[in-house]
Amino acid sequence: MIVRTETISLETQGHGDVRDITPAVSDAIRRQRFTAGMATVFSPSSTSALTTIEFESGCVEDLRRYFDEVANPKRDYAHNARWGDGNGHSHLRAALLGPSLTIPIVNGRMTLGTWQQIVFVDLDNRPRQRELIVQMVGDADVGTVESMENA
Repeated sequence: MIVRTETISLETQGHGDVRDITPAVSDAIRRQRFTAGMATVFSPSSTSALTTIEFESGCVEDLRRYFDEVANPKRDYAHNARWGDGNGHSHLRAALLGPSLTIPIVNGRMTLGTWQQIVFVDLDNRPRQRELIVQMVGDADVGTVESMENA
């Protein structure tokens, strides 16, 4: 079994900025020549999240509206009273979705549905520089792995 880790860098706008990261994750799997296994994408942040959605403008807008209804930024939050940073709603929204997503890899490809994309959602109240971790575990083309280890 092989384990490889890569990162994805994003500059985001916050405020529910939704980014399709499917191509970046797929590229990592292809670069590392994984044929079977699992890819886990993790966001080391308490104000962002990962999920899957049909990445089209209507679904994205519906997701943003849902968050406004469930965790409205105009409400009072104990977190804001304690820290004064105004992002209490961001932490709650992130907790609803979660910081990671795992996708099976079969025959060198992620097993996503036809209309399913991996999305990163920046829920903070300001632009951020984000680093996502992509860790792949499984079987890879041995020749590629050996040549990378000898590099």
